[in-house]
Amino acid sequence: MKPIQANIKHLRTLKKLSQERFADELKWSRSMVGSYEEGRSEPPIDRLIDLSNYFDIPIDILVKNDLRKAKDTSFIEVGNKRVLFPVTVNEDNEDLIEIIPAKASAGYLSGYDDPEYIEQLQKIKLPFLPTGTHRAFPIKGDSMLPVKDGAFIVAKFVDDIGDIKNGRTYIILTKDDGLVYKRVYIPEGDASNLLLSSDNKTYQPYLIPRENILEIWEFTCCINTQEYDEKELKLSSIMMLFQELKVELEAVKRM
Repeated sequence: MKPIQANIKHLRTLKKLSQERFADELKWSRSMVGSYEEGRSEPPIDRLIDLSNYFDIPIDILVKNDLRKAKDTSFIEVGNKRVLFPVTVNEDNEDLIEIIPAKASAGYLSGYDDPEYIEQLQKIKLPFLPTGTHRAFPIKGDSMLPVKDGAFIVAKFVDDIGDIKNGRTYIILTKDDGLVYKRVYIPEGDASNLLLSSDNKTYQPYLIPRENILEIWEFTCCINTQEYDEKELKLSSIMMLFQELKVELEAVKRM
């Protein structure tokens, strides 16, 4: 069975529509819906356009991806497009946290909206997390000290770029750079870009166009895979104090 055949039936079922009601919604015949779902025929391009417009899902996703593991909340608005966003749950219908392994992080750019890629990721449950969809991302390098190389940032999905909080840290997925973890600032008078800054000031901040952003995840907690020594703890405490002071001062300036 080709993906499109299974997808039509699955998406119709998610909307709790009978074949007859679904056909009425699309101004098709019931026999046509049955034929597509049972694989006796394939929808031509004009029918695919009907399906894409009805479900607000791009045609290439309808045709290429098996959506049967996706629930209705797996689809989100990104800009003016509705894209596939797989969410994994356990037998108790509780959201699980997918862990992006360090070795596979480079492949996240091509697999972030692919249910098969998400399905094969390791998963954990952290009951203390706030509500929302979370993933764990590996950190490479020293640009965000005191977060160590090899640590994991557990972050909550942000479905609206307008919800970004000035001066907070985020995992950002972009078309050009893939995954980065940075402190994000909203440039005054610039509605087209975001300013990404490292806490390690040896790295220069840089602008990225909002239109290049594919996903945004807000920091929730950090999982370190290495123990801090006493000197690092003292240094990190000082750095965090100055960073918090800087954010507070910037907030005062805007008042």
